[in-house]
This record gives sequence, C-alpha cells and structure tokens, in this order.
Amino acid sequence: MPHAVIISGIDGAAQFATVFLIFIAVLLITFFTTRFIGSYQKLQGQGRNFEVIESFRVIGNKYLQIIRAGRRYFVISVNKDDISLISEISEEDFDRNTEERVINDRFKQIFEVARDKMTKRGDKQ
Repeated sequence: MPHAVIISGIDGAAQFATVFLIFIAVLLITFFTTRFIGSYQKLQGQGRNFEVIESFRVIGNKYLQIIRAGRRYFVISVNKDDISLISEISEEDFDRNTEERVINDRFKQIFEVARDKMTKRGDKQ
C-alpha cells in the first residue's frame, strides 16, 4: 500500500514561492517583449509615405479609411475583395485628434463611474 507523501508547511511555501517567481518572470518577459515589438513596429513605420489616419467600420468587413499618401489625403473603401477610392480630401477637412479625444473621454467616464462607486462604498461603511 503506497504511503501518501505529506508536504510540510516549509516545502509547500517553497513550492509556492518558486511558482510565484516563475509567474512574475513570465509576466516580465511578456511585458518587455511586447514593448520591444511595439517599438520595433513603430520604427518600421517611420519615414514611410503611407499612413492610415482613421478607420471606420461600416458593416461586417467593410471599412472607410482616411489615409495619407505622401502629402495628400484620401478616403477609401476597403472590403474583403476590393479597395476603392472615394475622394481626395484636404487636411483641413478632418480633425486628426478625434481618436485621442474619444479615448480620453472614455477613460474620463470610466474613472468617474469608479470614483462614484468608491465614494458610495465609503459612505456605507
């Protein structure tokens, strides 16, 4: 009859610490790898003549995009099988900071909801 091996408290703590350190190491490797790939891709895109300024999903796999080609701006339609030129536009016809403002507004809304919940939680206690 095999005897059950009982791990003492010290052995269990040592195993937990080892697994925890391995977990932290994997997180750090993932973090630095992601940063490296992001900076590498950013450097690859610099100095190029093409840039997607904004993309808008119309339906399914159909998108409208504002792109910069050299110093000119175009609105194109992109779908699975086709890319079509819709129009050329001037830089003054669109707001380049729209996406940043939308992201900031969303974060502001999320932050305010969280702050309100924390305030209400503090009031109950």
